[in-house]
Amino acid sequence: MYNMKARKIGKTIDEIEEGDSLSLTESIEDNQILLYLGLTNDANPLYIQHDYVKETEYEQPLVPSIMLMGIITSAISKHLPGPGSHVVNFSINFIDPVFHYETLTFEFEVIKVDKMKDVVTISVEAVEATDNEEKRILDAVVMVKPPQAQIGDDINE
Repeated sequence: MYNMKARKIGKTIDEIEEGDSLSLTESIEDNQILLYLGLTNDANPLYIQHDYVKETEYEQPLVPSIMLMGIITSAISKHLPGPGSHVVNFSINFIDPVFHYETLTFEFEVIKVDKMKDVVTISVEAVEATDNEEKRILDAVVMVKPPQAQIGDDINE
C-alpha cells in the first residue's frame, strides 16, 4: 500500500498568494532532446538533422516547443504550487526559437488566486542571456488547480 504521508503536497489554494514567484534556470542538452524524440516518435528534421536545418532560416537544430512547455509544467508540479497540482489551462506564445545547448531562465509569478474556482493563474516568462543581454523567448499563462489538503491533514502545522 502506498503511504501518502511519505509525500509532501505542494501549497494549497489557501497557502498561495498573488506575487508568489519562482525563478528556474535550465540548459537544454542533446540527451533531453533525444529522449523526447524517442518517447514521442517525433521525426521533425528541424530538431536533430543538422544538414537539413542548415538549409533553413534557423541554420541550427531547434528545441521542440513541447519540451519547453514540459519544463514549465514540471516546475509547477515540483515547486509552485508543487506536488499534487494539476494544469487545467495553458496558453503560450513562442517569441523566438530555442536552439540546442541554450540556457534559459524561467520566471514564474502567481498573478491571480481564484478561491471560488479553486485555481491560480501563473504568468511565465523565459529569457536567454546572451552577451550581457537578455532575449525574451516565450510568455505563458497557466491556470493550475493546486493540491487539495488530504482528509485528516492539518495544513496549519
